[in-house]
Amino acid sequence: MSTTQFGKNGWTPNRINSLKGKTFIITGTTSGTGFEAAKILLKKGAKVVMLNRNPQKFAETIAALKQELGNAISVTNIEMDLASLASVKKAAEEILKTVPQIDALMCNAAIAQVPKQTFTEDGFESQLGVNHYGNFLLQALLYPRIEESNGRIVTVGSMGYNLGFKTIQFDDMNWDKNYSPNGVYSQSKLAQIMTVYELQDRLKAAGKTGVKAYAYHPGASSTSLIKTSGSLLTRFIWQIMKLTPMVQSAEKGAYPELMCATEPDLDQEGFYGPTGKNYWIGPVGECKLEPHAKDKSVMKRLWELSEKETGVTWNL
Repeated sequence: MSTTQFGKNGWTPNRINSLKGKTFIITGTTSGTGFEAAKILLKKGAKVVMLNRNPQKFAETIAALKQELGNAISVTNIEMDLASLASVKKAAEEILKTVPQIDALMCNAAIAQVPKQTFTEDGFESQLGVNHYGNFLLQALLYPRIEESNGRIVTVGSMGYNLGFKTIQFDDMNWDKNYSPNGVYSQSKLAQIMTVYELQDRLKAAGKTGVKAYAYHPGASSTSLIKTSGSLLTRFIWQIMKLTPMVQSAEKGAYPELMCATEPDLDQEGFYGPTGKNYWIGPVGECKLEPHAKDKSVMKRLWELSEKETGVTWNL
């Protein structure tokens, strides 16, 4: 049994005080955990800027949130597609122009289990391109504003980080030789998690204590992630699983990212999420992270490669 520092029920949004005057940027909020996280932040009085790629869906999302919470809520959307570095740059420019403060950037959007090898417009394998490179670029471009705000960077990992290779496949980043939907998903999540801990090391080395970076996983949550990108068989199995007690609600799946975005004095070294069996469901707290996810030489090499591939150098 895992214990949690927040008691036997783990962390819940009851711990969040008023967020009036605070601004949160969240990617991927048209459904699932991102939608639930946005809703809870808005309920607590925060301003939420959503980053989504589909104009019709984000307009519907804003309408749904206003219908449920009232027209007074402060919620806007900036169009952004993580599969396009140009789109990420454009969105970041608009954010820097229009959003004076970022208390937390919550990198919640991801794709999963893409059945066949596909590529982003920049030539990256799609899961690595969206989940890792797109987020890496967004974080780097918004970092100066987050630093001015003494804000946080919160990144969605997945227990899937531990299911594939226990390192980064540097000699074939696009997986031309051995593409597998789960293998690459695992790789993309490992890359995202490694980036968080490498950023912590770099901030420490630069003597910067204002910005905090956190990694979390949502457990097994009832979201549309697999439905939108998984193969027919994967989607079928997932639909069955969603009817069992092994899967929790999307709202509960949002708790770890909300904790990482709002909980004062949360240890950055931790990896957070549901602490029950297999870390699928259960009270939210700190989970064990396998040592390979903090392999320093791999983290450093991945960071340098990511700066090169995205054409951005973090200004620390």
